[in-house]
Amino acid sequence: MLKKITLVTVTAASLLSAAPVFGAHPLITDDTGTQGKGKFQIEVNSEFAWNRTDDGGVNVKEDTGETALALSCGLAENIDLVVGIPFSWYSVRENGLTVADDSGIGDMSLEIKLRIYENKENGLSFAVKPGISVPTGDEQQGFGSGEFSPGITLIATHEGDFGALHANVGYSRNNYKNDDDDAASRDDIWHASIAAEINMTDRLRSVADIGVETCEDVTGNTHPVFLIGGLIYSVSENLDLDIGLKCGLNDAETDSALLVGLASRF
Repeated sequence: MLKKITLVTVTAASLLSAAPVFGAHPLITDDTGTQGKGKFQIEVNSEFAWNRTDDGGVNVKEDTGETALALSCGLAENIDLVVGIPFSWYSVRENGLTVADDSGIGDMSLEIKLRIYENKENGLSFAVKPGISVPTGDEQQGFGSGEFSPGITLIATHEGDFGALHANVGYSRNNYKNDDDDAASRDDIWHASIAAEINMTDRLRSVADIGVETCEDVTGNTHPVFLIGGLIYSVSENLDLDIGLKCGLNDAETDSALLVGLASRF
């Protein structure tokens, strides 16, 4: 049982460390917005996740988390360079006894967001975001893949008077240096999600997000589905604070996670 649970936890940590930078936190679905030429945004986002299972009478509790720092730089009015680096941790307990516990820096992500179409009259815009995961984490401890892994996301946004809708379809090719990780994981990962933002006041937005992603476990036949609900509060024009709750809608997804973050623009 110990070997099985440790492998699951290491895989979960690898997923966190290899994650790309997403849209307005706590949303996972990205939007087409860019910073503007010569402008910057710094984000600090954290996720605290919990999962509980009962396998053959053994109660297993998994706690995982990540704090990620992301910097967005406006190369042009419609082009951003986005760099992200995460710090992840995990802990596993069997019947109250800790059997795995570790933390470390994960794989860096480098992405370019290019808004390819925008119609201000009807609020519709499209963007494409290619990127690559750089092996800066320790794959032996489960905090990275040990290889460069490319990906791309197609993004659509529709803005209206009362809020906005966003849709993403993404693909990533996950490469693994460790032979055991490579044998246990799917290489081709697809992601699809839809999100909504509602302007409650001039400063407060409520957000919701739902999506599905390919199960990375090669033995899994159920793809994880998530639902996020949260709030974004604009302290000022250039500072946002956010909080959200992520829930798994099937057994393949982590039971629940608390999401908190801030974004500062300058």
